Amino acid sequence: MIDVGIITGSGIYELPGDAEVRPVETRFGEVEVAVVEVGRWTIGSIARHGKGHHHLPHTIPHQANLTALKRLGARAVLATTAVGAVDPVLHLGRPILFDDLFFPTNLLPNGAPCTIFTEPGDPDRGHLISSEPFSSRLRKRMELAARNLGLGVTVGGVYGHTNGPRFETGAEIRWLKAVGVAAVSQTCGPEAVLAGELGLPYGLAGFPVNYATGVAESEQRLRHLLTLSARTLTRLVLWTVEMLEDEDLAYDHGFLYRVEGGVGDRKVALTSNGIIRGGRGW
Repeated sequence: MIDVGIITGSGIYELPGDAEVRPVETRFGEVEVAVVEVGRWTIGSIARHGKGHHHLPHTIPHQANLTALKRLGARAVLATTAVGAVDPVLHLGRPILFDDLFFPTNLLPNGAPCTIFTEPGDPDRGHLISSEPFSSRLRKRMELAARNLGLGVTVGGVYGHTNGPRFETGAEIRWLKAVGVAAVSQTCGPEAVLAGELGLPYGLAGFPVNYATGVAESEQRLRHLLTLSARTLTRLVLWTVEMLEDEDLAYDHGFLYRVEGGVGDRKVALTSNGIIRGGRGW
């Protein structure tokens, strides 16, 4: 069993340490989770794209990944992603710790609704209502870890999700900029939503590797920044895990609104999102 899940993005296909790779069966498919000790915590890591970048964004099994971490006992999830900067004041090569989400389609890459609750009548089904999509406790820990490592970070900013695998057009980037998106990538919107449904605090660190459509970076510069991203974000998430306290693993910024038996029935309840009912297990 694990305490914390880590989902890594482009360029980070394994974390340092002598990990035990465990296959985890879920109703959404099998996932390989690498389990390793970090400080006093046991972590389970998933390379979002798989070894050799097997998955482009549109084939990542988000539901299986998050469900596997929950089944292994994860109480929180830290994630990394390389991003394109939409806000021109962002510095390339400086991590950004997101505090809000722009993901209006709420769709998985295959076009299905982004939810764990796929079965009508599922006793665990509900509507996720959250005050924020990213855990402020985890963000504060990541900020402190960055400072301890001597890293400059941007604290706060809206993460914009697009499904890909193509990159965004100029018009789409202008749309994202108009609604206040700071940076964009094609992977983490579903993770934030699914983590919330599972009662898992989710913290996201992005690494700007280019300015989104409209300002071109050379291929050499992009490769350099992607390499720097992998090295920097690995250090950041591992040091964050070292600094975690029990209270950081509490889901305290949302809940599931469950309607059991129909609106108006006495079984309608507001249930803490940290409590998952039902006998199926994740």
